[in-house]
Amino acid sequence: MVVARALKIIGGIVLGLIVLVGLTVTIVPRFLDRLYYEGDASGHYDGARFFNPDGDADTLRMPAGGSRAGFFWRYLTKNDGRPPWPTSVAVIPSRPAARVEGERMVVTWIGHASVLIQTQGLNILTDPIYAEHAGPFGLGPQRVAGPGVRFEDLPKIDLVLVSHNHYDHLDQAALERLWQRDRPRIVTSLGNDSVIGQTGASATALDWGQQASIRPGVAVAVTRNHHWGSRWFTDRNRALWSSFVVRLPSGGNVFFAGDTGFGDGKWPAEAAALGPIRFAMIPIGAFRFVPGQMSSGSHVGPAEAALIHQRLGAARSMAIHWGTFRLSYEGYDTPPKMLAAAMRCTGGSGFTAERIGVPFDVPPYAVPVAGKPMAQADMLRCLDTPAVKALP
Repeated sequence: MVVARALKIIGGIVLGLIVLVGLTVTIVPRFLDRLYYEGDASGHYDGARFFNPDGDADTLRMPAGGSRAGFFWRYLTKNDGRPPWPTSVAVIPSRPAARVEGERMVVTWIGHASVLIQTQGLNILTDPIYAEHAGPFGLGPQRVAGPGVRFEDLPKIDLVLVSHNHYDHLDQAALERLWQRDRPRIVTSLGNDSVIGQTGASATALDWGQQASIRPGVAVAVTRNHHWGSRWFTDRNRALWSSFVVRLPSGGNVFFAGDTGFGDGKWPAEAAALGPIRFAMIPIGAFRFVPGQMSSGSHVGPAEAALIHQRLGAARSMAIHWGTFRLSYEGYDTPPKMLAAAMRCTGGSGFTAERIGVPFDVPPYAVPVAGKPMAQADMLRCLDTPAVKALP
């Protein structure tokens, strides 16, 4: 009697769990899906989701192969052979000037893809993230380097560029604080205005090739790159990803690559066609998921970043998207060391890694030393050296 009752209880529990799992699998993905944008189909939108016109195969698969669950399990348990990283990096935050007038341009790397650009009396901020973790609910990779400018020390922000909706680029809390304090103009790509709007902030959402006027002589063009978007996995590619060109009246333009893979490698020239690029921000980190990997579909490594700098024709570029959050397996200082080697391969100039929180001046555009035009294969052959191979 007791055994039969126990078995009945256990059977009920098992059945309940089966029903719960079934409901979870059926309901939760739909609940987590979001419709951020509705519009006509285009060369990168099928009427429901966006896509890369140069192909999505490299952004759909896991960077190192295998299952997504296995990838996250190895990452969380640190059972992936990754080299050690510092738990914290010393940063001395700076206190920027209220304004920088005229052609003078002062740049301060706040960390990750967050950069403060001050010029023409404008304060421009890219992908502002002040969260301690790059993920939802306080989860995800933890910040190892504090912001190079404390939030309270930010000058009044006039323009914010938001490249896409991943948590390490669209920090809702930071955007809400900025909106409540400064009411900046926020420019993003299609669909991300819905995510930003959840904070109470208002954003201008544009398609690739469209522009927004900021004031006479200053405009923001939304330009193509190669990536993907999601907040909850099931809402994949419901919103668009992009790079940006800030068109300025004199001294040359500003380019922000956002978060990107190399793709067909033609999109940098599309941005350069809008005018000479005085200053560019190009990612170099989160590219290695297996030993020796030099790039992933969604993220360029230093090798391809150097080619992007060259194809932009940028006079000055700064490396971003490294050294703040650990998103992949390369060593902490592998990206800047590899970038220096890649720049030696091209023979070009002007693309360096900078320190978080240390402001620097960017001179007006002058024709850069472009170096030798290279294809991806040429760059990889050039970097096939014992010194580069030894970088973790």
